[in-house]
Amino acid sequence: MILPVLRIGTRGSPLALAQTEMVRAALVKLFPDWALPGAIEVVVITTSGDKILDRPLADIGGKGLFTKEIDAALLDGKIDLAVHSVKDLPTRLPDGIRFVATLPREDPRDAYISPRFNALAKMPAGAVIGTASLRRQAQVLYRRPDLSVVSFRGNVQTRLRKLAAGEVDATLLAMAGLKRLGMAETATDIIAEEDMLPAVGQGAVGITCRTDDDRTSRRLLEITDETTMTCVAAERSLLQALDGSCRTPIAGLAKLGADHVLSVRGLVARPDGREVVKGDRSGDPEDASALGFDLGMELRRQAGSNFF
Repeated sequence: MILPVLRIGTRGSPLALAQTEMVRAALVKLFPDWALPGAIEVVVITTSGDKILDRPLADIGGKGLFTKEIDAALLDGKIDLAVHSVKDLPTRLPDGIRFVATLPREDPRDAYISPRFNALAKMPAGAVIGTASLRRQAQVLYRRPDLSVVSFRGNVQTRLRKLAAGEVDATLLAMAGLKRLGMAETATDIIAEEDMLPAVGQGAVGITCRTDDDRTSRRLLEITDETTMTCVAAERSLLQALDGSCRTPIAGLAKLGADHVLSVRGLVARPDGREVVKGDRSGDPEDASALGFDLGMELRRQAGSNFF
């Protein structure tokens, strides 16, 4: 049977295109008809987050800026599925769209990159670190309040060019992105999860489609990585409980152990790093969403209403 042309929507950054190719390859492996020329079409969509680069994300609307135009194309029937970095997906998706699948997760840790100092701990007082993430900013300042943190946006290549030009002394990027781009050697150091808890969904590739498109949903379910989906479900429930936005530094990471116990860690912080609230939960992976939500509510109680 010849399958109809499958249209995959994605942002146009090198990382987004690399992740889209991973999804295409996974589908072709299971459905060889899609390996035929023209059977899969990649539709590049420029999002508001890609266009507006001169302001912090928190000032221009947050995470939805990287998904709004792609969601519109999906709902309009211009594409059949969309590929995202899970950490860019809002916890509440538009009506008519479902988050249906994930690929196996890559290294979720953050990479420290600097041509001058070989580790975050070795940076001298007053040194400047650039990041677009309030989560990274808060955790850096919590450990190193003597550093200066400035807004630093753009895709991986853009930020590395700015770093090489001397605009900052160091920057932080997702290790997963560097690996997928074949740039792992760019990392000066990999920051331990205990020192910097990752963003919810970091390292995971997520795939969305229309809720009424059962044919595409069934095929996507066949390529999903169940362990990653379980961990991401816990992390996104944590975020939902905290009602997180780009104005609130939130971190979360779930892991499924060899003993089949799911452990979930979470963190909420003030942007200046003066206060950090942490917690954890563990339990049956079948209860992933409940574990994450319970941890989120506990962090909310500990932090207090004024924190948000």
